[in-house]
Amino acid sequence: MNRTHTVVLVEGISDRSAVEALAERRGRNLAAEGISVVAMGGATNIGTYAGEFGPPGRDLRLAGLYDAGEEGAFRRGLERAGLGSDLDRSDLEALGFFVCVADLEDELIRALGTATVERVVDAEGELSSFRTLQKQPPWRGRSTHDQLRRFMGSGSGRKIRYSVPLVAALDLDRVPRPLDGLLVHL
Repeated sequence: MNRTHTVVLVEGISDRSAVEALAERRGRNLAAEGISVVAMGGATNIGTYAGEFGPPGRDLRLAGLYDAGEEGAFRRGLERAGLGSDLDRSDLEALGFFVCVADLEDELIRALGTATVERVVDAEGELSSFRTLQKQPPWRGRSTHDQLRRFMGSGSGRKIRYSVPLVAALDLDRVPRPLDGLLVHL
């Protein structure tokens, strides 16, 4: 990370893959721009990573994505790293941290629409597995959006597996707000 001047902190590998894939689709090479995307292994690690890469550590520019449910952890971690006090959501955005309503998969499903996501699942050879989930009692009667979100979160590595194909299916005029905001900020 010698030439790195900006570190993008994201919760997991699927988020990192999505950010990098969208940047590439927009003709950007983040590494060549001195931007490193780091998967933290969970939102609760924000304090450690902000301390390592932010003002107390390497003093690099920070940005990132987080889930709305983890906003408190992000706010506290960034405050402890010296990036402000009493931060609210607009302060976090000004710093370059953008919120996903539920999570990044939720954002992608909403941007793509369930029919497109089902086509991606079919192209990945897992439509029958998805149909099986839809028939399970806890998921019968739930919205297709909720079922797809559950499907993405179930199965080992499924979020990682689908992050790039979902980004590839995006219409570049309908990029989810947090992903778009992050890349514009960078």
